[in-house]
Amino acid sequence: MTIVDCAVYEGGVRRPGELAVEDAFETLHGKGSFVWIGLLEPTEDEFDAVRREFDLHELAVEDAIKAHQRPKIEVYGDSLFVVLKTVRWNAERSEIDFGEILAFVGDEFLITVRHGATDLHEVRLALEQRPDLLRNGPGAALHAVVDRVVDEYEPVIEQLDTEIRDVEANVFSPVRTSQVERIYSLKREVLHLHAVIFPLLDPLAGLARGRHSLVEQEMWTYFRDIYDHLARMSAQVGSFRELLTNVLTANLTQVGIRQNEDVRKISAWAAIIAVPTLITGVYGMNFEHMPELTWRVGYPAALVVMGAICLGLYRYFHKVGWL
Repeated sequence: MTIVDCAVYEGGVRRPGELAVEDAFETLHGKGSFVWIGLLEPTEDEFDAVRREFDLHELAVEDAIKAHQRPKIEVYGDSLFVVLKTVRWNAERSEIDFGEILAFVGDEFLITVRHGATDLHEVRLALEQRPDLLRNGPGAALHAVVDRVVDEYEPVIEQLDTEIRDVEANVFSPVRTSQVERIYSLKREVLHLHAVIFPLLDPLAGLARGRHSLVEQEMWTYFRDIYDHLARMSAQVGSFRELLTNVLTANLTQVGIRQNEDVRKISAWAAIIAVPTLITGVYGMNFEHMPELTWRVGYPAALVVMGAICLGLYRYFHKVGWL
């Protein structure tokens, strides 16, 4: 287990010096003081000391260790268990990388367990510059973590918007190529992102409306701001789903039209080729008494007739748009 940081905050200020996890809870003095412990991908054995020190519920601990949970807030006795999904755009694979941050929130502690690339060190440093917020206890630290996670959704949504616009432009470009595979890939990423954002709306609404007493009233407005931001993102992701469905329909329609055009072209050329084939087939029957055989211009006349009919058919099919 990697202990990223362990600190005690009193009156909105971090107590100086290093602190062992086993001693963290015992060092708290008075209302407004709390400990914030940051962990990185702990195992069950490694997390056991933290579980015993803060009397964490075994089911929540199991979820925090294994991860792969949906976004949610659950109440376990006098503490909250918060699950947040993190996202980051992978430019090499052109898809989203997902991670998780799981938080245990109590009256005097915040324990964050990180799975993935999102770094909370900068979040902690920025919050330590706001003692006015830190005085509100673990709820203020939870707000800083949630705010960072939600902010990281924005560049991923912007990148998806760019990718979708590129696909849309390719679908309606003069050089028509099938975009079905790319559309399905983007739609899969959009659905995954929707599964990250949408389930978080209700838990955030609960934090913004004071549903949980562990969050001080002064922090409700800050959580409401995050909720509004997330609601806008959810609506935007929903529009992506609808837009991709329409683009996919347009692309499949164009594929069908191109197939029909190809069938018409093949049919037109087959009709043109059938004329000389028919005439030469008649001559190939080798009848003994055919006037054309004794006529000096018989063969040239036959060639001219075949050419004229083929040219006429070509001009007709070109006029009706088959060629």
